[in-house]
Amino acid sequence: MKQYWQFYWPLALTGLAMVLSIQFQNATLARYPNATQEIAILALAFSVNGFFQAGLQFVAQLSNVFARSVDSTRTTFRFVLVVSLIIMTGPLAIATLPFGERLLGVVFSIDADLIARVREYLLYLSLLIVLSAMRFYYNGLLIQAQLTGWVTLLNVAYLSVIIAGLIVGFTLGLKPVYVLVGADALAALAHLASLKLVHAKRYRLPATPDTEPVTWRVLLKFFVPVSTTGVMFALSRPVLYAFVARTPEGIVSIAAMRVAFDFTMMFQQAANQFRNFFITFGMDDLRRKQIFMCLVGGGITLIMLLFAFTPLSTILWRDLMGIPDGVRVLSNQVLMIMCLMPAVIVYRNYFHGRMMVARRTSGMAYGAVLRVVGIYLLAQLLFAGGWLNHITAGAVLIAGFVIETAVVMALPIRKARPPG
Repeated sequence: MKQYWQFYWPLALTGLAMVLSIQFQNATLARYPNATQEIAILALAFSVNGFFQAGLQFVAQLSNVFARSVDSTRTTFRFVLVVSLIIMTGPLAIATLPFGERLLGVVFSIDADLIARVREYLLYLSLLIVLSAMRFYYNGLLIQAQLTGWVTLLNVAYLSVIIAGLIVGFTLGLKPVYVLVGADALAALAHLASLKLVHAKRYRLPATPDTEPVTWRVLLKFFVPVSTTGVMFALSRPVLYAFVARTPEGIVSIAAMRVAFDFTMMFQQAANQFRNFFITFGMDDLRRKQIFMCLVGGGITLIMLLFAFTPLSTILWRDLMGIPDGVRVLSNQVLMIMCLMPAVIVYRNYFHGRMMVARRTSGMAYGAVLRVVGIYLLAQLLFAGGWLNHITAGAVLIAGFVIETAVVMALPIRKARPPG
């Protein structure tokens, strides 16, 4: 158990550091005139860009599993580079080609001025996708070598650069898009350079290399299902936003949902680190691993409950971040619903971990697709009945994860093979 904790807690802090940057972005936008609209625009832009970038969510696990010899490392790196360049063309096309304006208008039912703002964000965000892919790739290698302390340290440095960039950009009076994307770009470049340096100095290949040749076909067989899982997660928010945008006070509700969802992502990222946990330690000693996961999941839930039902949320969102009261109150109501999330995510990731160790990831894709289908149908039902709002939208998101968990539980998992 001690070994598990020593491995896990730096990764949990890593997830926290990565998602904390979003909190500082929201706090920066809260200080601009018409803050509610600025937060909503960012929510829409990030949800569209996230739909594409989410395909890279499992790059760290990909490099962890497959980059175990000189040849396989070279093949995996080239694969990640090419895939990220292909993915980058999606948001870039929406930002620059005429169909992008029509698409955003149809999906979100927003006016031309808001569409132009969203497309401006997408233009710059798309250029960061390759940088993100390379960062995830090297993160996976450091995790493979159990250098999780370095992973955390570098991610804290990444967060620090973002905060500094946001402060400087806001102080200079730059447009929100330049402040937010510029800070992210500087931090991403510094993070990638630091990862490569630590990799060069500290990383060593596993003592037992992979016994099977790593080809593009093998990588695709692993990557397509897990990337589908990531894309389906990223699609969950746009689906909800598309329905909520058509309700009275839709922009305010979307802003509130972004604040609450972004806050809960800190805890979801901590729960998601169990995917690396199983890849590194395998599937033996399951009883002890299950107890460890329950303890961590319970702790995450307790922290969320404290924020939701005590003045801590007011201190964070109103006093520290400056979120407008009209948005803050609604965000806290969404947060109360989202306290159900850790138990579902931890339980789902137990099965995700088993699937990735076994390199049988198709079940993850099936569950993710059905999660989005469930979210769409439930949102449609609530919208048609006039019951859809920020609170019921949060409940629909949780229901989607429950559907996904039920699917991965029901699927058979072949006996796992050790990563080497």
